Amino acid sequence: MPPRAPNVQPRPRDATATRERILAAVGTLLVREGFGALGVNAVAREAGVDKVLIYRYFGGMDELLETWGNHSDFWPSVEEMLGAVPETEPAQLAAGLLKRHLQALRARPHTLEVMAWEAVTRHPLTRVLDRIREERSERLMKALPAGLRASGLDLAALSALLGAGMQHLLLRSRTVAVFNGVPLDTADGWPRLEGALDLICERLFAGAASQA
Repeated sequence: MPPRAPNVQPRPRDATATRERILAAVGTLLVREGFGALGVNAVAREAGVDKVLIYRYFGGMDELLETWGNHSDFWPSVEEMLGAVPETEPAQLAAGLLKRHLQALRARPHTLEVMAWEAVTRHPLTRVLDRIREERSERLMKALPAGLRASGLDLAALSALLGAGMQHLLLRSRTVAVFNGVPLDTADGWPRLEGALDLICERLFAGAASQA
């Protein structure tokens, strides 16, 4: 009689590791192929898991993308934007926020890739990421120090304009070396841009104070 095979129990599935693989697969697909390639089957194949697990752990593609988009690695958190150094003057506060935004996006090449895809492609799932960004922006505006809110300036409009300009330069830096004489492919140009943000905020808030 042949010996009995040992009673081998299957290893328990590491749910946390599986979830992380699925989330990582979302970012990989978005960067490599854009929103058009995003779907349950494609994510499952990229993650090397059964698609049933996507429904089990996340509920569906909308919920999966929302979980991915809410991760701080995708978009800067309110805490990251506010920073740890307590600036006191309104101009310094505003410039600090803008520069931290610029630095945070420079440190997130995957986010820049997604933003580049969003600029040329409209997909139902982009609404999920749009909403996440808007919600964080609203929370940030509510968390601004009193000195900024009392300036009388339209902070939402100013941040939209300056933020869009910074994001455009970041996206252009992926394909061009110089923009309007400012190098974008080396570290030399970015301190110049941060210095320009300091000057803009200084003049804006000085003008607002003189009109108060």
